[in-house]
This record gives sequence, C-alpha cells and structure tokens, in this order.
Amino acid sequence: MRFFLPLTRFSLPVIAISLALGSCCFAQTPVKAKSPVGQSPITPPPPPKPPALVDPAGPAISLQTSEALFDIAAALNACGYDNGLENSDPIRQHVRDQINQATQQSADARDARDRICFYIDQHRLADSAHDLAQYVSLALYLTPPPDLAPSVDEADMPPDSTQVADIVPLLQKFVQAAQLHVIWVENHPTYDAEVAQLHDPLTKMIVDTNIYLKMPASAYDGRRFLVVLEPMLSPAETNARVYGADYVVVVSPSNGQIPMQQVRHTYLHYEIEPLLYQRAGAIDRMLPFLKVVRDAPLDFIYRSDIVSLVIESMIRAVEARTMSTGITIHQIPANTERVDLERIYREHNADVQKDTAIREQSVGRSMSEGYVLSQYFYDQLVAFEHTPVSLQESIGEMVYGMPVDQELHRAREVHFVEEGSQDVLRRTPIQPRGLDLAELNLSKGDAKTATGLSETALKEHTADPARANFILARASLMTGNIDDAESAFKETVRLSSDPRMLAWSHIYLGRILDVEDKRDDAMLEYKAALTVRDGQPDTKQAAEKGLKNPFALPKREVTEDQDDPPSKNPPPANTQHPQ
Repeated sequence: MRFFLPLTRFSLPVIAISLALGSCCFAQTPVKAKSPVGQSPITPPPPPKPPALVDPAGPAISLQTSEALFDIAAALNACGYDNGLENSDPIRQHVRDQINQATQQSADARDARDRICFYIDQHRLADSAHDLAQYVSLALYLTPPPDLAPSVDEADMPPDSTQVADIVPLLQKFVQAAQLHVIWVENHPTYDAEVAQLHDPLTKMIVDTNIYLKMPASAYDGRRFLVVLEPMLSPAETNARVYGADYVVVVSPSNGQIPMQQVRHTYLHYEIEPLLYQRAGAIDRMLPFLKVVRDAPLDFIYRSDIVSLVIESMIRAVEARTMSTGITIHQIPANTERVDLERIYREHNADVQKDTAIREQSVGRSMSEGYVLSQYFYDQLVAFEHTPVSLQESIGEMVYGMPVDQELHRAREVHFVEEGSQDVLRRTPIQPRGLDLAELNLSKGDAKTATGLSETALKEHTADPARANFILARASLMTGNIDDAESAFKETVRLSSDPRMLAWSHIYLGRILDVEDKRDDAMLEYKAALTVRDGQPDTKQAAEKGLKNPFALPKREVTEDQDDPPSKNPPPANTQHPQ
C-alpha cells in the first residue's frame, strides 16, 4: 500500500584571461560537490538514478512499503540480525517464526539460508549501522519479486550497495526456497495497517513544518520525499539517504510510532536545501568558517563544504525554534481582573523564560558540535516568525545580510565538544563521467583533458553539444586560444536553449570583444545577455557592468572576479534545479 502525503590563484598573462572572463561549470542536481578548501570548487556529478521503488508518475511525497526491502530484511533476520528485536512490533517476531518454520520443513530452504548467512557473515562491517545501511541501499535498488534484480547498472548504484551486490543471486534462491513471497502476502495486511496508522501523524508533521516555513507543500518539481516502512528492521536504526533528487527515509515502527524527529530532519533538508543551493555563490564569503570548524567533531562534509555547513546550521536552528520543550506557556485571559494581572504576567513570563532557555540550550549544543551558524539563524528565525513572509522569500536576506566578521568572532569563541552527534542523512556519491568529468578537470586547471573529453563527446554524439562547446570555449580561454574560444561561444549560442548558458556565452563574447577594442559589438553582446533573462542576479550584474564600462584584463595576480558567475552558482545544463 502507498499513501500520498500533502504535499588557487593563477598568474598572468594567459590564465588570467580565463579567470577574468569567468570560470563556470554545470550542476546536474541540487546536491553540490566541492573540492578541498582553497581549491577551485568542482562540478557535481550527474544525479544517481532513482531507486527502484520510485514511481516516475507518482507523487512528490509518499509513505509506502517495499517487498524487495522486506526480502533483504527477512534474510538479515534469518541470519542473526536481532538489533532492536525487543522494541519491534509483534509482526517482526511473527515473520521470523514463519521463516524458521519454512527452513525447518525444507532442505533447500535451509541450504539457501546457510549460503546467504555465510555471505552476510563474510561481509559484516564493524559498525552495525553501516553494516545495515549497505543492505538497505541495495534493497532500494532492487526490483520487486519475482525478478528481484538491480534496477540500474552497477556503475549507477550507490557505492555502499555495490559492496554486497553479489548477494542478489543468493537472495533470489533464498526467497524462492523459503517462499518469502507467500509470507509477504500473508503479512501484507498488517503492513498496510501500520502504514495507515502512520499516515495522519506523518501528514501532520509535514503540514506543521510547511506552516512554520510559511511554504506550501512542495509541488512536483522532479524531487521526491519517500518514507519507507519496514518493521523487520530495528526501530532504533533510521536510514535516510539522498539519491540525486530523491530523499528516502527507511524507518521501522515501535508501538505504532516512528522516529518522527529524524524523519522531519530529513524533510527539512528536502525543503531547505534547494533554497540555499540557489544562493551558493553568495555563501562563498562564509568560507572562513571552515577553518574555524576544522577541529570540530563534524562529519567531513561539514568541515569541507561551506554550503552543507550552512544548511545543517539552519536546520538545527529551525529544530530549536520548533521543538517541544515540555513547557506550557499560560496565556493571559482577556477578562483578567486588574488585581490578578501582575501575578499572571509574572507566571507567563516565567514560562516563556523556561521555554526560551531550553531552546537556547539546544542551539548552544549545536554550536558546540560545530554547527557554528546555528545561533545566527536562530536569531533570524525569531524575527522571521513575526512576519508574513515565507522562508523562500526571507532566506536570501538571511544569507546576503549575514555579518560574516561578527559571526566569525562568535564562532571562534565556541568551545567544541569532543564527540558530536552524527547526522541521520547520508548522500550517495557517484563518479563523474563525460562532460561532468570535463567540468571537473577544467575547474582544476586541466584544460587539455577537458578539451579532449568535450571533443570526444561531440564526435560520439553522446552529450549536449551546446554544453560541450561551452566547456571547449572556456578551455580555449585558459590556454589563450581566443579565436577558438570566440568560435565555441558562438556555437554555444547557436545550439543552446539553456538561459544561463546563453547569457554567459554572450557575456564572455562581450568581454572578448572589449579586449579586442570592439566596443560597439561588445555592447550588443551584453544587451543580448540581459534579454535572455536567466533570472540570476550575478548575470544581470555582470552584463550591466559590461554596458557601463569596457572590460579590461587585470594587470596583476587575480582570483575569480566577484562579478563573474560564482562556480557554486553555475549555469545549469538541462536541469530544473540550478544552484
């Protein structure tokens, strides 16, 4: 049953040209990758293909079950996975008993069980959470029985799942020999009942969260938020993953409840991440915070990627503002007698102070764990709550208006704890290929490799020719081949339908023409960039600056100009989710 829910610096002369003209790249997903601090940011790889249980025609938000995940969980249980058994709902023990009975009655089932248990034992990881996670990742990419096969090529599967992908043939034999499909069918009504019971609480969480953010339930935009229920797993082990544009949370109920706080945490990522990725260029100025948190007990992603640190800090702040403190704040009745007002006001203010202290304690804990912008966003949210404006409209002001020096001073005063809490959400990395690999090499200054990959893509007709030409143009600038760059930019304009790519091709052409003292022609290119209307402020700023003053090459060592397109807000290629 499925329920739908509401919804490096470089030196002159040659390389300065490419940096002065802009160093752009493309993002295929809202999830952004970055190189180590101090190096040029890299282009995110293409998004992983969606899990098998994702319905392309389905809703953006859903609560469902998965027979493939049930089969994996059943095999783990048959092989000694007892984590959380005492806190699991009765259905888990019932299914385990059925599996035991099936193996006792069939030599083939026992043999299949022993073989799969040997495999699981040989691939066991020291960390039980990671050990389970690899099988959950695999299960999400398996088609339902009877095929029970990977839904994508191995190269497109989550990396942790490939470590145990060889279990699939053994799983197929175990499912058939133990007649797991029959057990699934017999118990599916109980699964449906648990899904139905959780529908309203989950819906309420989503609606309440959207009300606080003053945002409507997300309309379908190619992204999905899925909650997958599997009672055969430990209720204490939540697996939350981002697979490209798909956010998936695998949970197990206990006494009819799921860890709603962790589900909500993932949902906040789902709602807030796109808003901050769109402003990633402006977040560049916050890079000094990464030096402050390098010794904090944070996952590597938060110590190396400023956008991820900002996102998690804001989410922690939202959670502190909306958490249940257990304090009942007594309201002041309208008909209160004057003689009682002072006492009631005193009681009300005492309640408010207790409530506030608990929330600020939560923020302080987040700060001490390394999420050093939590206090700033907490303060911003206090003001946000008193306005009718949505977070989507307010978040820009929060980001652009941050007093970085002041917040850096506050961050440097934080005493970090030795051990922090681990984020429930995990992302799925994937190796870049084709033009994405070309972008990566270009960002590292390897124009030769980027050129070769782009030319190969054009010859083999395997990629977007406009994007390939755009990469070739910037690689030509980097090597000083201005004529080749100009030709490739013009070809990009001819072939592309992407507004941002078109706009920046015109800006590059305008700057080249300015360098060649062809001011009138350059003005036409800047005007053309404005008519494209890609909707990004950096484009408008760069084009208007070009109209106001001719572009001139810098006469000194340079870094990326502030008016160039930020590499963390790149012109997107064929995506609905520009950064």
